[in-house]
Amino acid sequence: MSGKILLDTNIVIAFFANEESVVQKMQMSEQFYIPAIVLGELYFGAKKSSRPDQNLQRIDDLAATTAILSCDYLTAAHYGDVKDELRRKGRPIPENDIWIAALTRQHDLTLITRDAHFDQIEKLSSQTW
Repeated sequence: MSGKILLDTNIVIAFFANEESVVQKMQMSEQFYIPAIVLGELYFGAKKSSRPDQNLQRIDDLAATTAILSCDYLTAAHYGDVKDELRRKGRPIPENDIWIAALTRQHDLTLITRDAHFDQIEKLSSQTW
């Protein structure tokens, strides 16, 4: 795998679980990014887990060594486009995933995910790992 990619929450969780195929593909990637939205989902999951301190530390370590993409006014414009496309199709998806899709399109990245609902979004490059 080469190129610049954006990681969805389920891929980071697979990485934390040391899924060999995910770890190898990330090592072969030119550059990977994590949306701030994904960090929020990970922090929430860690806080409700049976090992919150250990899980929070893993997230902190990853965030300290990875490029994090935050939302700005351009992301918001992409969000509006994506949400309207989905509304017209009658195919809503979770709000956080709309923001993740918006960041993916804004920065012309490939989204790495295990969520099939991203396939509903036009002009979105995505791959399933």
